[in-house]
Amino acid sequence: MDSFVPDPFAASAIEPETEKINTVIEQVLAKTVPIHHQKPSEIRAARERGEGVWGPVVTVPEATTRTIPGPAGAIPVRVIVPASPRGVYLHIHGGGWTLGAAHHMDAANLRVARSCGLAVVSVDYRLAPEHPYPAGPDDCEAAALWLVAQARREFGCDRLLIGGESAGAHLAVVTLLRLRDRHGLAAAGPPAAEPEGFRAANLAYGAYDLGLTPSVRRWGDRNLILSTPIIEWFTDQFVGPELRSHPDVSPLYADLSGMPPALLSVGTLDPLLDDSLFLHARWRAAGNPAVLAVWPGGVHGFNAFPIPMAERANQRIESFLRDSLGASA
Repeated sequence: MDSFVPDPFAASAIEPETEKINTVIEQVLAKTVPIHHQKPSEIRAARERGEGVWGPVVTVPEATTRTIPGPAGAIPVRVIVPASPRGVYLHIHGGGWTLGAAHHMDAANLRVARSCGLAVVSVDYRLAPEHPYPAGPDDCEAAALWLVAQARREFGCDRLLIGGESAGAHLAVVTLLRLRDRHGLAAAGPPAAEPEGFRAANLAYGAYDLGLTPSVRRWGDRNLILSTPIIEWFTDQFVGPELRSHPDVSPLYADLSGMPPALLSVGTLDPLLDDSLFLHARWRAAGNPAVLAVWPGGVHGFNAFPIPMAERANQRIESFLRDSLGASA
């Protein structure tokens, strides 16, 4: 475990700034209509109008939108390219497979591009409930295959990394499994297999068992970004109960051999805590390198808030991505 404190689960490990922002989050959300009592299309429209709970969406001029071929037509991708990129980061945004968009992550992805020297390609995959499983995973798989084939021509390098937050972390793992099982793309690394796939996975507070882990089931109604009813609502939008133990839906059930090194980040006040704890154990048990970073008092999405712990978590992620490129990159 890489938590920077001896016991990340101790109440004394939670910093005052973290406690303060958690109180603010809970108070703000208590005054709003919970997500699971709204319509996804209306939530999306309000966010694009700048009426989301956390304010307007911030975009950056360095980011451009283009399209790539997909299984159901063109897939929009949001691209940020620094000077002389050392690698390419396939980013998959969160939002419970139902909300969110690639341009919502412009500021965070620009920081990654600059700090790590990575071209960032963020996928606007199709969203549920209009496009339930397997639409979103299919689009992410297509984007990954496009990068495998085109990264060197498009960006001048083919060192590929993958990652995402929340549902995006889930989709990143599903994508890696599909690349291995459907396309024979092994994790890259010395000595690299042929053909070569992605060399590292940045997995931030993902959902890996859509049948719901104990920490989700036991959390209850307390809304710190997520609650048990909200997670159940998101899952219902995405996939029916009959498929939730399938490895393509819940990667915790998959054969995880041959996966690349991973960094799994999660806060102790995230209902999805068990998902990261369990996946880390299974990732390691399958013979893959993995680091588990548990952050005291972190809520779901904690690293997007202006607190010192968020800055340290983001620096840890960036260090992992840089290191994953290798000394010769």
